[in-house]
Amino acid sequence: MTEIVTFGCRLNAYESEAMRARVGEAGLSNAIIFNTCAVTAEAVRQSRQAIRKARRENPAARIIVTGCAAQTEPETYSGMDEVDLVLGNAEKLEAKNYFINERVRVNDIMSVRETASQMIDSFDGRARAFLQVQNGCDHRCTFCIIPYGRGNSRSVGLGEVVAEARRLTEAGFPEIVLTGVDLTSYGHDLPGTPSLGALVRKILKLVPELKRLRLSSIDSIEADDELLRAIAEEERLMPHFHLSAQSGDDMILKRMKRRHGRADTIAFCNEVRRVRPDAAFGADLIAGFPTETDAMFENTRALIDDAGLSYLHVFPFSPRKGTPAARMPQVARDVVKDRAARLRAKGDAALAVHLSSRIGSEQALLVEKPGLGRTACFAQAQFDGGAQPGEIVRVRITAATPTHLIAEAIP
Repeated sequence: MTEIVTFGCRLNAYESEAMRARVGEAGLSNAIIFNTCAVTAEAVRQSRQAIRKARRENPAARIIVTGCAAQTEPETYSGMDEVDLVLGNAEKLEAKNYFINERVRVNDIMSVRETASQMIDSFDGRARAFLQVQNGCDHRCTFCIIPYGRGNSRSVGLGEVVAEARRLTEAGFPEIVLTGVDLTSYGHDLPGTPSLGALVRKILKLVPELKRLRLSSIDSIEADDELLRAIAEEERLMPHFHLSAQSGDDMILKRMKRRHGRADTIAFCNEVRRVRPDAAFGADLIAGFPTETDAMFENTRALIDDAGLSYLHVFPFSPRKGTPAARMPQVARDVVKDRAARLRAKGDAALAVHLSSRIGSEQALLVEKPGLGRTACFAQAQFDGGAQPGEIVRVRITAATPTHLIAEAIP
């Protein structure tokens, strides 16, 4: 039996399922595969810690490390006595590579020109399916190592995406989440340059049996008019949008080499809320980016209220070797830690207010576990009832805690 341990984003989770299918078909056994994340130094540290623990508990297993951290710093893992094989992000999707006698096989990710659609029939223990439609990134934000782990932006053909969405729907998944490294850049490299909005409309039109379509993290400045029309008109497109905002201060955004300003984030949220009043917003925010002053930090903190953000992913800035931000004047670590804690506290308060506003409403829940589901806006809800994972049930929200909703099934 092969175990796969996944770190990081939804795209990694998707690719882990593709890897599971490939190594299963190839007959790989008594192995533990670590699909790593490189977004922060902490993510790398956690993966190394997990590898050491796995070796202690499974001394005879073959330990294989792959993913973004393996791609960007293979020497970190090949230098560990616990590791038997290091594979790059392109190599991990070819079953033959898991049986090679080499210690490291990590090729130039920038040479990869296509993203093949990974055909996945099932997702173990999941009520929703992920669907990779894009990989890589053409942008070079000063803090980010991911383009060097994923390569340049490349998209899966529109027809292939629709075909896989249809297949996943026929397999019984009521909800599909479109994933990518830079999702809103979808289609720029394809003939006719179809946009993400065009893809969303095409899926919903050609797969009418699909009950829910959801987007993973998006870059709001790249949201096209067709995507905004889909948000306004397509009830099956879930009204929860997680933004790659990173900061609420214009000078920090420039130093990050982001393509949007503070006002752009607020304007996008206001426009979506105008056409879809039930929309909820989340965001990635970085605390303590180099040169960030107290006033700059307060601009980011105020963005939570000004844009109406409810679901935050807060990252204390972590310098990544090889990025421009690592060479900038750093903020003291204790200050970074304090700012991250304050952002999280503000985010927790905003989520509590958002959840309370749902009391008394009727919601459709996608059941993830017996008695536990998610609303269209991705709020977690506890409810009484015998519905099974994968079912969609109607409930009435009767109460809210700071972290989730309490609901009762509607007969």
